[in-house]
Amino acid sequence: MKKVALEDVRNEPNPLKVHEVRKPVSKVLGTEEFAMNYFELGAGESFSGGMHTHHDQEEVFYIQEGTATFQVREAVDDDTEHLEVGPDEAIRFEPGEFQQGVNMGDEEVVGLALGAPGAMHDWDDIESIVHCPECGEETGHDLAMKDGRFEMTCRTCGNVQG
Repeated sequence: MKKVALEDVRNEPNPLKVHEVRKPVSKVLGTEEFAMNYFELGAGESFSGGMHTHHDQEEVFYIQEGTATFQVREAVDDDTEHLEVGPDEAIRFEPGEFQQGVNMGDEEVVGLALGAPGAMHDWDDIESIVHCPECGEETGHDLAMKDGRFEMTCRTCGNVQG
């Protein structure tokens, strides 16, 4: 057994600077098959750096305060749907569903991001949707972490960004 208070969890924001407060609770607890991150999102901030999916992990977001707007797609070429998740509501994304949660309001969003299986991301199983300058459109991109920075490779043409 291990217990931790949120105030004792070190803040580790996303390298893309898309939010200022992210506390990796599961890292401190030493979990192996379950991920849990605490977030405080100011206006315009997001849980992640962009529309993405984990092909190997389901994710659940629980919103404690405020309202987060999730941009959702079933596949890369689908239209984007917008879903609002308010206080004391949760939303689940199964492996392969694309999503990005953003605070589009003025009020702070406080919530938890939960994922399983696995306490850490497997970069080989994450796919992001971004604009490819070579293809001239949004395409699926493989994601890798290189020297503390994200590198994205277009699945259509192989162009590397980052």
